[in-house]
Amino acid sequence: MIQGWLAIGALALGAFALAAFLLRLPRDGFALFAAVLIFGLAGYAWQGSPGQPAQPTPPQARGAGAGEAMVEGRRALFEDEGPASSYLITSDGFARRGKFAEAAGLLRRGLAENPADLEGWLALGMALVGHAEGNVTPAAVNAFEQARRVDPNHPGAEYFLGFAYLQSGEIRNARNIWAGLLDHSPPNAPWRDGLEAQIADLDRMIANAPMLQQ
Repeated sequence: MIQGWLAIGALALGAFALAAFLLRLPRDGFALFAAVLIFGLAGYAWQGSPGQPAQPTPPQARGAGAGEAMVEGRRALFEDEGPASSYLITSDGFARRGKFAEAAGLLRRGLAENPADLEGWLALGMALVGHAEGNVTPAAVNAFEQARRVDPNHPGAEYFLGFAYLQSGEIRNARNIWAGLLDHSPPNAPWRDGLEAQIADLDRMIANAPMLQQ
């Protein structure tokens, strides 16, 4: 099991090195790209089986792996802004162990007193997706929308919402969310090129899958 995760981690690091150095990803884009790679491991924790165990992995164990990836992915976007607030740190402790309901409860109480906490709203959206085992619920959508209201210029809310839709198999929703992000991103935004490529990939997927064209 550990060897399987190490292999997946090595692939993620290799992809980051390719984008950062060979493809000359702008330094301003490092944080978002790293966050996406780490958050992507959360989907693998929900759906994948790197070690192919002899019996199904308990939901709590899957949730713990997903929670660790979710927290690290989100933190990668905010590490330059210093440590997170105390209630966010506490909720992250629950999320890392796959206890998403408890994490969401703490975040709701903290956000009631700190409604302008962008990272807190992102964490709540991710916790609610985790609680729904990777599915995007109306409550999660609302949390991501609140994050966007706090800072309309920050890409985190729309990117992670689109990624959550993608993991849950809602391809058209993911494509539409990312297209909206692209529409209002500045021409020099460091994530534009990568986002355009991802949208193009989804467009090809939709064009080749009749069930997605409805």
